[in-house]
Amino acid sequence: MNEKKYDNPKLFVNRELSWLKFNERVIEEARDHQNPLLERIRFLAISQSNLDEWFMVRVASLTQMVQLNYQHQDAAGLTPQEQLTTIRKAAGEQVKLQYQTLNRILLPALNEIDVKISPLDKLNEQQQAYFEAFFKREVLPVLTPMADDETRPFPFLANDSLNIAVQLNKKQKKQPLFATLQVPDNVFSRLIAIPDEPHHFVLLESIIKNYISALFPGYQVNDLASYRILRDMELDVAEEETPNLLKEVQAKLVERERGAVIRLEVENSMSKGLIKRLQQVLNVSPAQTYAVNGPLNLTLMGTLAKKVSDLPNLKYPDFEAYQPNNLNVGNIFNTIRQQDQLLHHPYDSFASVVRFIQQAATDQDVLAIKMTLYRVSGDSPIIKALGDAAQNGKQVTVLVEVKARFDEENNVHWAKELERMGVHVIYGLKGLKTHCKLTMVIRREEDEIRRYLHLGTGNYNDVTAHFYTDLGLLTADTNMGIDAANIFNILSGYAEPDYFHELSMSPDGIRATLNAKIEREIKHAKAGKFAKIQFKVNSISDAPMVKKLYEASHAGVQVKLIVRGIAILKVKQPEISDNIELHSIVGQFLEHSRIYMFANDQQPEVYLSSADLMSRNLNRRVELLFPVHAAKLRDRVQHIFTTMWHDNVKTRVLQADGSYKKINRRSLTALNAQTAFMNEASALIQQGKQTAEAKAAKERFIPLNNPFEEIDDNFEED
Repeated sequence: MNEKKYDNPKLFVNRELSWLKFNERVIEEARDHQNPLLERIRFLAISQSNLDEWFMVRVASLTQMVQLNYQHQDAAGLTPQEQLTTIRKAAGEQVKLQYQTLNRILLPALNEIDVKISPLDKLNEQQQAYFEAFFKREVLPVLTPMADDETRPFPFLANDSLNIAVQLNKKQKKQPLFATLQVPDNVFSRLIAIPDEPHHFVLLESIIKNYISALFPGYQVNDLASYRILRDMELDVAEEETPNLLKEVQAKLVERERGAVIRLEVENSMSKGLIKRLQQVLNVSPAQTYAVNGPLNLTLMGTLAKKVSDLPNLKYPDFEAYQPNNLNVGNIFNTIRQQDQLLHHPYDSFASVVRFIQQAATDQDVLAIKMTLYRVSGDSPIIKALGDAAQNGKQVTVLVEVKARFDEENNVHWAKELERMGVHVIYGLKGLKTHCKLTMVIRREEDEIRRYLHLGTGNYNDVTAHFYTDLGLLTADTNMGIDAANIFNILSGYAEPDYFHELSMSPDGIRATLNAKIEREIKHAKAGKFAKIQFKVNSISDAPMVKKLYEASHAGVQVKLIVRGIAILKVKQPEISDNIELHSIVGQFLEHSRIYMFANDQQPEVYLSSADLMSRNLNRRVELLFPVHAAKLRDRVQHIFTTMWHDNVKTRVLQADGSYKKINRRSLTALNAQTAFMNEASALIQQGKQTAEAKAAKERFIPLNNPFEEIDDNFEED
């Protein structure tokens, strides 16, 4: 087989175009009438947040490449300039789809339940008088109009700030003048409720525009419109030249806020003159300018959903996660020592993970805790438990990844707090982000030292654990414990172990392991044995891994992929990917777990990982791939994958032409995998309650030697 056959750019999809396809699937959820209305407007808000981050990072990086005249082609054969040209056009179409969804579908649906965002001129006189007084009393003192002329250059604008551009002239003079002012949406909500009508709102910027002449006495306002900018927010830390990484990240955070403007978003009512002026002073091209038909920044819709959350039957039903009793009461280490425990969040409560760390903090036999932190919540119980452990005399070492994108400031804060509480904080290896999710508890048991581990696919974040799907393993496996100890020694000191017993570590290690497992499936297929690969990941954008999957498919290996986001491969290409199928699920929860399974000729192997099939995860990050050994737990992971594979409600199937299509459910019983997992969790909770009630009833029954003897007065009936 000619290996160069897989190098053909026609066999690959551009990474950014694939990402836009994913975000389009998010917008589809906003258009899906089967979803509750408030959830639909949240999906629209999520699509905006996604798009903003994509511009600030991916489009910004491509822009820098173009400026540096970088000509390297991606796997699909496109140069950075060709990518920029293509994706800007596609992004423009997606923005149109967002606002069509808002104006044609969601706002009319909200109007039907009497939720409205009204223009000020549509209000009655009494309401307008209220907002005029509100403007003069509350808003006007906060506003700062900033002139834009020869003596006062255009001011610096913060990233993601909402502003109003103004064109005006002095009365009796025709010379056009320009000014700008920031909408203080950090002081006031953008959605101001109309008095006595709590579900009717006016936009803050509409109020300001209506009374803006009060800011320019002696001048006549001729034109005005809202605009928003996004800046290049990539954080470039030169670690080789940095003696103090924490200080360097803090400095770069300040510097990043002044990155180049990467996108200018304007109201479609803005005049050409104002647009041209903004493009000139912000150094933005027409290709970087997007005119929208509605309010700027659709994350506003997420705010609206919160403000009307008291309306009934417009959200997903409340869901209670299951927490196994043996992880909720008693000594959690005894439970883990008896058998490994698999957790599937959010269906299994993340409280079990928190309790693992909390109990380690207070257990007198625990000697030390070591942990990696990539993203945590703003008020993390895990941080508190680690601090308590240090105060209780445990040796506590925490690797805090201060370069976690857009969480840098939060992580710098927690690093300082942990140090203040007596925790030894480290910052990982030069040039590598530490993205693995690993906790090790060292405990003295009689004359033995035992290591207890939690390994996960997702972050130690008790907030996102409610709506991200992830898998975690609690184990006291001896060889995994030895490997984990070596990994922490690598991260904190100088260590190069000869080999790992069970765990694979990136950079390099995970790629090598996956390649070896895929190669084995290829050999089995060529020998006529059963060969199958099943992966569930967030993204596949690493070209060498795609080529390896193409090779497996060509050899006859069945390849089933569940990929939430980016997928640069093509399916059903003759003699290349005939045996590859790819599904994508976008639903109530964000699919975040990573599963790697190999048939191994009827002796299946199951692995979980923090890593996606992306070059950054395999080459430039510290990641872990870990096995699931217990047969029951392997079966459960297989059940999770199979249930998701047969989902026919939220699944889109990748087609040979690169499009994604929903499954035709005609004659099929509807299966929403996420709903199925919630139902399983609810059934376990109910079963647990019934068992507890039966046990309590049994304990209340007191057998008597004399059936006519009076019951002791201390016995209390329910």
